Amino acid sequence: MNELYSKLKKLFALSALDLRREDLAFVGVSVEYLRPLLLQLRDLEGFGHLVLLTAVDWLEDGEFQLTYLLCNRKRAIDLGVKVTIPREDATMHSIHDIWPTAETYQRELREMFGIDFPGSPRVDEDFILEGWDDIPPYRRDFDTKKYSEENFAHRPGRETSDPAKHMKEQLYPDGE
Repeated sequence: MNELYSKLKKLFALSALDLRREDLAFVGVSVEYLRPLLLQLRDLEGFGHLVLLTAVDWLEDGEFQLTYLLCNRKRAIDLGVKVTIPREDATMHSIHDIWPTAETYQRELREMFGIDFPGSPRVDEDFILEGWDDIPPYRRDFDTKKYSEENFAHRPGRETSDPAKHMKEQLYPDGE
């Protein structure tokens, strides 16, 4: 993994290598180098499979982190490529032409985080949340409790228990 990293760092100004295991590492790259890096990894380095595309909402920093997890099956290694984009009017170019499976991930990220991927097929169609008209629910400023109280009827008799105390009572009913 270190040899691959050294080669790619010279070409794409990557952040430090974050080696999690022998077969899993992460690197950061700026938006302008993301597409060329992904093409290099797919076409020349054997990372032919997009395992996952996900996002993290760094609300305090005003940005989203997108992570593209790629797999090189022949070498049995995974590489995560991280890129940050501004949270305000979040937009990222689509990679559906590089990995067609990205269409699904991009639709989900559009709906759940509000990140737009212009040109990605069906990205503007409802995907999971049919008819949703609130802020995207995976954003950290989405108030789940408030939404629930405003949209769902209160059901009397419901109680919340401390999970540790509840399990102790279930496992040791005599207080032993």
